[in-house]
Amino acid sequence: MIKQNNFRIALVGNPNSGKSSVFNQLTGLRQKVGNFPGVTVDKKIGKTLLPEGAEITLIDLPGAYSLYPNSQEERIVLNVLSNPEDANHPNAVIYVADATHLEKHLLLLTQIKDLGLPLVLALNMSDLLPKEGIEIDVEVLSKRLGIPVVPISGRYGQNMEALKEKVFDLKFNASNGVELFYQPSALEKKVVRRLQEELGFNNTYRTLLVAHHFRRLPFLTLENKDTIERICLEENFEDLRLQIHETMRRYDIFTPFLRKAIQRKGPKANSPTDKLDLILTHKIAGPIIFFFLMLLVFQAIFTWAAYPMGWIENGFNYLSITLKTNIPAGWVSNLLTDGIIAGLGGVMVFIPQIAILFILISTLEEAGYMARVVYIFDKAMQQFGLNGRSVVALVSGGACAIPAIMSTRTISNWKERLITIMVTPLISCSARIPVYTILIGFAVPSRTVLGFFNLQGLAFMGLYLLGITAAFCSAFVFKLILKTEEQSYLLLELPEYRPPLWRNVFLTVKEKVRAFVVEAGKVILVVSVLLWCLASFGPAAKMTEAEAGARVEAASQSLSEIETGDLVAAKRLEASYAGQIGKFIEPAIRPMGFDWKMGIAILTSFVAREVFVGTMATLYSVGSAEDETTIHDRLAKANNPDTGLPVYSIATSFSLLIFYVFAMQCISTLAVVRRETNSWKWPLIQFAYMSGLAWFGSLVVYQILK
Repeated sequence: MIKQNNFRIALVGNPNSGKSSVFNQLTGLRQKVGNFPGVTVDKKIGKTLLPEGAEITLIDLPGAYSLYPNSQEERIVLNVLSNPEDANHPNAVIYVADATHLEKHLLLLTQIKDLGLPLVLALNMSDLLPKEGIEIDVEVLSKRLGIPVVPISGRYGQNMEALKEKVFDLKFNASNGVELFYQPSALEKKVVRRLQEELGFNNTYRTLLVAHHFRRLPFLTLENKDTIERICLEENFEDLRLQIHETMRRYDIFTPFLRKAIQRKGPKANSPTDKLDLILTHKIAGPIIFFFLMLLVFQAIFTWAAYPMGWIENGFNYLSITLKTNIPAGWVSNLLTDGIIAGLGGVMVFIPQIAILFILISTLEEAGYMARVVYIFDKAMQQFGLNGRSVVALVSGGACAIPAIMSTRTISNWKERLITIMVTPLISCSARIPVYTILIGFAVPSRTVLGFFNLQGLAFMGLYLLGITAAFCSAFVFKLILKTEEQSYLLLELPEYRPPLWRNVFLTVKEKVRAFVVEAGKVILVVSVLLWCLASFGPAAKMTEAEAGARVEAASQSLSEIETGDLVAAKRLEASYAGQIGKFIEPAIRPMGFDWKMGIAILTSFVAREVFVGTMATLYSVGSAEDETTIHDRLAKANNPDTGLPVYSIATSFSLLIFYVFAMQCISTLAVVRRETNSWKWPLIQFAYMSGLAWFGSLVVYQILK
């Protein structure tokens, strides 16, 4: 029985087993996301209550097919389960399996059982068994496997209390010396015995796994690895051949009794999934449907988000007015309203668009459609040096390049994984949404075409298509440059189509939006305050001279008090530290149509692309106290002092848009690329080629349109 509250239960299962749904049912909102030590793989941890009020920690491990990993996520499962000293090592395991395809899910289950961990088998999706004409004899299955078995439904929460009771009843010390499901061969037993004698390992199957994977197990010392390698060489331990033998032997053992425990009534009829796949995975109709779905996604981002964006923007304006009214004029008031609120408001206003993007992508993933996208585009992807799984990274890149790059760990081929990493940042991410939204408003009129499509929404999708085109062209170039003899293959299980589980969609959107607000908000807050300081202060003599000159000019032109304030603020900004930095880099960006204020925004947006809007909001807020207009209106009113023409002309706006489509304006992404490739070589190459594309593309567009 559980006598303390620090027990850790690992949730383990194959991809597409519904494991995340079960985790959400057990933990609800009592969960958080972190990373496993030393890697960037997501780790979900939650709390749940067992009978008698016992609280346990639930760790949702990445999906895996076996303890012989082909991806970094599967290696995480191996590392955690095979190392009792690991901080995440569980006291017991809940194994989640798809009841409708049980045979495919028992390989990993039997491996975990042989590790001696207390185990409960949760037969997920049991609510679908009657529809499939399947009956499972739970008692027979439990007896033959030697573990508790509970039919559940992660979608509807059925039998969750029964699952908790089985976990509560586990005797955590009963598994010591358990009889192995798989009996090692004479050679394997000899290697295991020698390793146990020399290194003190005590679990037979764990020792066998160490012999197979010692080169990649992080908890082994160099001395231990040398010892293991010596023993394996002396005994002629052929790990690949023995892995295949073990896998086949396990199937030989559990397949016969599965056939007795599982009864199917009548021949299997074509399911709704089979019928839908005839259309959705068709070589011609499939890509057209995918393109149309993406078009609807981008239309929704613009049309559905319009009202909530207006409410948020008005709320920040009201807050700014209230503070200016109730706080005495001075630097504190200016810092709060022109620095912090202007910077944060310029980005928080885009939360509705980001939320809508994640809602729609998560819904497609929950429904089982995104796995089909991988299948549809695999052959086409290989023509560009990519893999069908690259589609997941590229589509995920529409949200954020960082998790998208992390998702490439499922690609086993080194060359295809590296190419995917190198081109994924060209896919327009959610951080570009604020930049696109502001600039499209200046470059493209807001009107409806063909009776349905918003012209700005079409332009928005056009920018995404441009990034996608650049990604594929770049991938093809990398394919020609990079050389490898490694063969490519795609192993993928297509899940059944099911209605989206809205709880999962909600938790995903909540997690992603919260990460955007918290992570981006912290950066934007710091950058906004720093910018306000740089834009409000400068060399005393230059600031005084600039203000005096502005007042003389205002008097000569008989400007009003408000116009005089605007002119003074503009001249002081130009003389400030921020203005001097912008003036210094202006010659390099002037051919692209950018002024010194844009130059400052480009520099600050290296921290994160969305900082561009916050920077412009801050710079254009450092004006007269009477200016309470929105960031869009302030930018629209900005004129070039030399020509008197709008700063954000069509040519300049398109030039900036092209720049942000191609530019690598994200330090965090470069850091993740360095971590994933374990080298600074590839992020530096990535930064160089993307910056070159951005500069040249922006230059050409501006020179043509001006």
